[in-house]
Amino acid sequence: MSENKTYIQSFCTIQNNEIILDGKSIFKLEPTNFSDFSKKAYQNYEINYAKFFKMDNLSKLTFLGAELLLKNEINSSEENNIALVLANNSSSLDTDMKYQNSISDAENYFPSPAVFVYTLPNICLGEISIRHQLKSENSFFIFDVFNPAFMMNYASVLLDSNKADKVLCGWVEYFDEEYKAFLYLVGRKGSFEHKIKTILTEYNK
Repeated sequence: MSENKTYIQSFCTIQNNEIILDGKSIFKLEPTNFSDFSKKAYQNYEINYAKFFKMDNLSKLTFLGAELLLKNEINSSEENNIALVLANNSSSLDTDMKYQNSISDAENYFPSPAVFVYTLPNICLGEISIRHQLKSENSFFIFDVFNPAFMMNYASVLLDSNKADKVLCGWVEYFDEEYKAFLYLVGRKGSFEHKIKTILTEYNK
C-alpha cells in the first residue's frame, strides 16, 4: 500500500431511482424502471450525447455517475490523465442473457450486433473514455462483493507511479432491474482522506 496520502474528492451513488452526490440527494423519482429513470436523469442534467440511448443499462448506469463526477474535471484543451478502475459482480450478464435470447430460438433468430457489442463489462469504460476523451489506464474487475481495499491499493499505485493524476473508482452493478453505482474520484488533494472505512461508510448508505 502506498505511504503517500490520497483523498476522495467527490463521490456519487445511484440506486433506487435516486442520485446522491457528495452525500446529498440531487435527483429522485417515484418507483419506475431503470430505462425511464436513466432517460429522465439524462434529460434533467441536459446531457448532450446521443449515443447514450444506444448503450446497454450497465453502461448507462456507469455513464451517468461518471458524468456527474467528471463534468467539472475535464479540460478540453489538454490531455486529462484520469484512470478508470471499476468492478461488479455479474459482469455483463444482463446483456448476455438478452443476446442469448435473440439467438436461442431458431425460428426467431435475430442476433443484434448492437446488443452483442455490450456483452463485455468493460465496454462501459470505453463509453466514458470516448465521452471525456480519456486515453489513460482503465480496468474492470469482477468480485463477489465490493472490494474497497483492492480499489484503494490499485488507485494508489496508479497515482504513485504517475500513470494517473486522478482515478475514478467504483462499483457498478446491474442485473434484471436491480442496480447500484457507487463511484468516487481519488486524487492527491481533497476534503477527506481516502480510507477503507470512509469508502464503506458511504457505500453502505
